[in-house]
Amino acid sequence: MAFEPPQRLVRALGETAPDGDDWLEKLPEAAHQAVALRELTVERVQMPGGRSSLVVLVRRADGTPAVLKLAPPRARPESERAALAHWGGLGAVQLLEPFVTEGVLLLERLHPDLSVRSLPEAKALLEAAGTLRRLWVEPPAGHRFETVAERTGRQAEAMRAAANSEVAALVDAALAARAELLAEPREHRLLHGTFRQSKVLAGERMPWLAVGPDPVVGECAFDLARLVRDRVEDLIASPSGAATTRRRVKRLAESLDVDQERLRGWTLFRAVESGVRARRVGRAQDAELLLEFASWL
Repeated sequence: MAFEPPQRLVRALGETAPDGDDWLEKLPEAAHQAVALRELTVERVQMPGGRSSLVVLVRRADGTPAVLKLAPPRARPESERAALAHWGGLGAVQLLEPFVTEGVLLLERLHPDLSVRSLPEAKALLEAAGTLRRLWVEPPAGHRFETVAERTGRQAEAMRAAANSEVAALVDAALAARAELLAEPREHRLLHGTFRQSKVLAGERMPWLAVGPDPVVGECAFDLARLVRDRVEDLIASPSGAATTRRRVKRLAESLDVDQERLRGWTLFRAVESGVRARRVGRAQDAELLLEFASWL
């Protein structure tokens, strides 16, 4: 079978490595080797797939359905492996092998085309928040996960470098919010890192399980912040979008026992960071939506 990477993946990797690298070039051969080593039967490449990895639906030698995931080093697949191993299937997809090949993960098969995003909005937020709560555990002793301070520090530098007069006020507000939040650090938990409704898929062991973490250690409000802006295009299109957003912050904070102002602050920072990054790589429409959303906070 030809392991042709989906165009969505090609475009996304082009954004994160504009000068290119040889991972995509080597991907078909790496996928063939991973399949042969594990004696897997390939069903299909998941389309349109993710923005940071090739996902292949496979069956193991005993007929068990599984997912083979290949990701470049810059997507931090070994960090994902470590987080999934620590969660042990509680709230997240099950890792089926501890380690065989760097950058290659064999995972429990969920229902790839059925995410919590398919539910009505209120129900989707409830189920997603419940899934996220299960992931907030103490990190393993001696862990090597990136911290929220480290990750947002890198992001803050990139935001400053890319800011111009059009976004300067929002960038300043986002950076000020980050500084204030980090000045009073809260609990340290293992976080999903990139959690949203589309990252929660239907499963067999449990109704809903999280996939695709980019794990980080820090306070829970940081993890919850990305969920606040889910379905941002619908929020922007609604005449009551700003009020709905503020109610969502309040509802999510209360339901997961997170400080409302800290959640608002991290939501602001993460929305501005995503918006500035989208502008930098030429996704003008995404940038406009995200920055308008941020202005409501």
